[in-house]
Amino acid sequence: MQDTVLFYPGGSNGEDFDGARAERKAQTRSDLRRVAQQLFADRGFDAVTIASIAAAASVSVQTVFNHFSSKEELFFDGRASWVDGPADAVRFRAAGVPALTALRHHLVEWVPDRVAFEAAPEGRRYTSAVETSSTLSIRERELVHDAERRLSVALADAWEDDGLGAVTSPPSDPAVAARVTAATWLATVRVLVTGERQPGGSTEQRAADVAALTDRLLRGLEG
Repeated sequence: MQDTVLFYPGGSNGEDFDGARAERKAQTRSDLRRVAQQLFADRGFDAVTIASIAAAASVSVQTVFNHFSSKEELFFDGRASWVDGPADAVRFRAAGVPALTALRHHLVEWVPDRVAFEAAPEGRRYTSAVETSSTLSIRERELVHDAERRLSVALADAWEDDGLGAVTSPPSDPAVAARVTAATWLATVRVLVTGERQPGGSTEQRAADVAALTDRLLRGLEG
C-alpha cells in the first residue's frame, strides 16, 4: 500500500498553507475593522454592539472576539500608530543618530499627517466619537499613557547604551529622565495638534505651520 501524501498547493511542507491561513485571518480582521468603524460612524459608538458588528460582517460573535477583545479595540485598530511610532523611532534609528534627534524627526514628520487626518471627515468623526463617549475617552487616555511608557523605556535603553548625544553625558538617572522626557515631548505634540482641530482655512497650511512650530519647540527641548 502506498503511503498517503498530503498535498499543499505550491509547496510540500505546508508553508504555503500556513501563509494562506494567515492571509485569511488578516483579511477577516481587516473586514471586521472596516465594518465596525462604519457602524460606529453611522450609529454612534455606544449604540453599536459586538453582535451587530458580527451580523453586519456575516460572521459569528465568537469570530469577532477571536480577533478583537472589545469594541474599543475595534475602534482604535489602525488609528493608533502613535502608540508605537515614537518608541520605534528611537529603537530603530540609524547608527550615530542621537535618540532625541530621531524622535524629533519622527514627530515632525508625523504631525502634518495627523493634522490632515483630523481635518478630514473621518478624522472629525473620530474626534467627535472620542469626545462624546466616556469609554473611548478612557481608552484613549490609556493609549496615551502606553505610548509614554513605551517611549520612556526606549529612551532609557538608548541613553544607557550611547548617552544623550546632544549633551556631554547621559542623565544620572536615565529611567526618571526618560519618563519626564516622554511625557513632555508627547504632551507638547498633542497640544499642538489638538489646537488645530478647528475647521476653516487651508489644512495644508495649518499642517505646515504646526510642523514648523513642533520642530522649533522640540529643538529647544532637545538642546
